Amino acid sequence: MQSIIEKRLKELEIDIDFSFSPVGSYIPCLEIDKLIYLSGILPIKDGVLMHKGKIGDDLSIEETIQCTRQIIANGLNILKNHLGNLDEIHRCVKVMGYIAVRDDFYDHPKVMNYCSSLLIDIFGESGRHVRSVIGVSSLPLNSPILIDFIFQRK
Repeated sequence: MQSIIEKRLKELEIDIDFSFSPVGSYIPCLEIDKLIYLSGILPIKDGVLMHKGKIGDDLSIEETIQCTRQIIANGLNILKNHLGNLDEIHRCVKVMGYIAVRDDFYDHPKVMNYCSSLLIDIFGESGRHVRSVIGVSSLPLNSPILIDFIFQRK
């Protein structure tokens, strides 16, 4: 039986049924006292980084937003594999975004606002969260963005 959250994902055309594994020697998530911490997630699709480089130099805000959508799909894939059913999520607690930017880029919120809005579209009011965003000079594999999440289980 398809969960309520998976029905929403289908409506939003977000596919989470794929094979996803970490690109390093770490675990993708860790649950402690009903809090589920997701490791930093890159925009990897079909085993390949969607885009590389810095926003403003190598790719646009719109391309980075596409990456954000894939990161959320990857995160939900990890959660589904951990929980078995995404309806077990009580709420999204925190989102932390790291964006590779050139020194004169200041539109970080445009990328992370999309991320926040999409989580609310998926989880409703339970998708509202606290958030931070940081501009950095580089990220693993030359990724333009990395996001980590904290969710709470019911």
